[in-house]
Amino acid sequence: MIATVTASTATGRAAGSLFGLAYGDALGKPTEFLTVTEIVRRYGPAGPRELTGDPALVTDDTQMALAVAWALHDAPAYTAGAVEPLLRQRFVDWSVSPENNRAPGMTCLRACAELALGARWQEATVAGSKGCGANMRVTPVGLLDVDLDTMAGLAQLQAGLTHGHPTGLAASELTAYAIRLLRDGAALPELPGLLTERAREQRTVYRDDWLGDLWQRPGESGAAEFAARGWDDCLRVLGRLEAALARPDDGGDPCRFTGEGWIAEEALATALLCALRHTDDPVGALARGATTAGDSDSIAALAGAFVGAAYGMAAWPAGWADRIEYAGQLTALAAAFDGGAQPAR
Repeated sequence: MIATVTASTATGRAAGSLFGLAYGDALGKPTEFLTVTEIVRRYGPAGPRELTGDPALVTDDTQMALAVAWALHDAPAYTAGAVEPLLRQRFVDWSVSPENNRAPGMTCLRACAELALGARWQEATVAGSKGCGANMRVTPVGLLDVDLDTMAGLAQLQAGLTHGHPTGLAASELTAYAIRLLRDGAALPELPGLLTERAREQRTVYRDDWLGDLWQRPGESGAAEFAARGWDDCLRVLGRLEAALARPDDGGDPCRFTGEGWIAEEALATALLCALRHTDDPVGALARGATTAGDSDSIAALAGAFVGAAYGMAAWPAGWADRIEYAGQLTALAAAFDGGAQPAR
């Protein structure tokens, strides 16, 4: 008899990452628009460390990550032509869902409205936005068993449908790559160096088979220069991350060093800072991300995705899996990703 996989029995790295993202999102949801002083007054100096509610509610971060995951799950092949229509439909469905009532980002809503009208995605996207909506949802891409070029293309494509700035594309690729590295066994402290190396290698790479003519806009001199602007932003914030890690941890707001996370490259770096400051305390990494003056739900969500990819479901309190919103979807997707039940490549 084949055992039934439930939230309580999910164990792998994909499960740890997907549930970790949702846990961080849920812990950061009530703190996103509070000051650090207000958060400490409400939760104490360690920040929020317990899920609340039945179920514990998440935000658009988890909802859109699920949209990406289901699009990948349903894709007949991992190509731009196969995946783009599925991403488009999932994003549009999310945008009009009655459950889309968790302070969604305006960039995503604007782009989805254009996607719903049938516009080419390169024209529907918000060209100047590099908001963290681009990479808050990219974790499922990093969990796929695909070659690095396909991972990079998928990561940038899912970002580009709504966020057309090159930094949103580059930061999304780096976020997926971080998940991929951790899933494959890299240690958390290795990530800053490995991501910096990747950013330097990819600095002038424009993936036209995935992005088409996205780069062609007023003021752009070429595709390589367009790509380089994004990777340069990422290299700068990774430098700030390295500098922060060289200092003793004072226990304060990580946003002081790597930014408030409203933009994609800062969400990546600040989430990594939280994860790296708490490699021996996974819930502490979530709480640190949720105790910031910035985009606390996105920072904590990505911190959870990173820690969960590194340690699997063993990282998280056993009682949380059945209490989080969308537990059924998270469990089904985790089983597919951990079990390799993915489309032909």
